[in-house]
Amino acid sequence: MSMDIILTFTVISILLVVSPGPNGVLILKTVPMHGKKNAMNNVFGIFAATYLHGVLSFFGLSAIILSSAEIFMVVKILGALYLLFLGLKAIYSIFKKDEDIKETLDKSIRKEKKRSHKLSFIEGFLTQLLNPKVSMFYLAAFPQLIDFKNAAFSEIFILTSIHAFTMGIWFTFFILLLGKSTKAMSSKKMKNIINGLTGTVFLYFSYKILSIETNSK
Repeated sequence: MSMDIILTFTVISILLVVSPGPNGVLILKTVPMHGKKNAMNNVFGIFAATYLHGVLSFFGLSAIILSSAEIFMVVKILGALYLLFLGLKAIYSIFKKDEDIKETLDKSIRKEKKRSHKLSFIEGFLTQLLNPKVSMFYLAAFPQLIDFKNAAFSEIFILTSIHAFTMGIWFTFFILLLGKSTKAMSSKKMKNIINGLTGTVFLYFSYKILSIETNSK
């Protein structure tokens, strides 16, 4: 696997991870309610579920390409359209009226209760496992970077590890930041910067994938 592929996937992973999603909402909820330790167990669960996504994506895509090239092409196009959707959604959110996240949290965090680290792990695991954004991301990105006719599982492992460790680093930083200020990552300006950047890049990769499909006909 070339360094160019690794760098490309790393950039896409970073943009996906920092874009708003259910994992970030979970961390945003856990830190004030149950503390940073439980939030880190959320992260460990997210980390583990990411590898399961990678395994399922590898065997699923391999089965598709071996059974039907036409179906595989449809999957690639759907992946490109999903990236298009993510890009448009991110850009559209810039123009939406800002919501006060802290005010929403204040209604539900007053009741403090203990929870086991195992429960926090499971919560993070299920949040990531049931997140269609991850599955569609792999279905969109992997076929562009890996030759599935001659693919080795080690290639999927490397790319999945990049994604998993990117999330681990980002959410650890997020937890430490939330421990000091809940407002820091929820300001309108910060969300607009993140959404504008991720939206533009998702649109670019969607266009790139669709162009490849058109040129291959």
